[in-house]
Amino acid sequence: MKKLTPLILGLIIGALATYYFCPNCEGSPHVDDMAITKPSGLITPKQAKVLDEAYNSRYNLISDSIVTRSGGDNRSVWFSKVDVENYLKYADSQSTALGYNMDGIRIYMAAYPDDPKLGAGYTTVFMVPTGSESLSEGSSTLLNFKRVGGDIPGGDGMNDGQGGYPPSANYPQ
Repeated sequence: MKKLTPLILGLIIGALATYYFCPNCEGSPHVDDMAITKPSGLITPKQAKVLDEAYNSRYNLISDSIVTRSGGDNRSVWFSKVDVENYLKYADSQSTALGYNMDGIRIYMAAYPDDPKLGAGYTTVFMVPTGSESLSEGSSTLLNFKRVGGDIPGGDGMNDGQGGYPPSANYPQ
């Protein structure tokens, strides 16, 4: 009994010290407190213009041969910042609930179905979450390979962005 008392006292003191002195006692850091990190894949406006101009021949082929309404087809799709931020939070939460670790999003080119009144449907984009199944990080293998995820089965996509004005407007708008 004499040896058990110092052990219990040590555990209590250790727990209290950890609680008061841990570096992240308040949970996850606030977005405002996080350092801004330059993402990979950034391009300059000049590079964006080159990519946009390189797409002209494809756009003209689609617009001239399929889309019959005046103004042509969509060249761009706009999503609000709030909608994108909310979607990322929602998709991450849903992915976790489905048993996946979300690692990104994939953006698909798409088109709305043809409408007898409007003609050929406008081009759009939609995004879906990507990731890999949540598995234990422990492994008995000698080599651990990073799993690259695909589209998350059952993960909701996001659409409903707004087309450019006019739809056929090039970069920049």
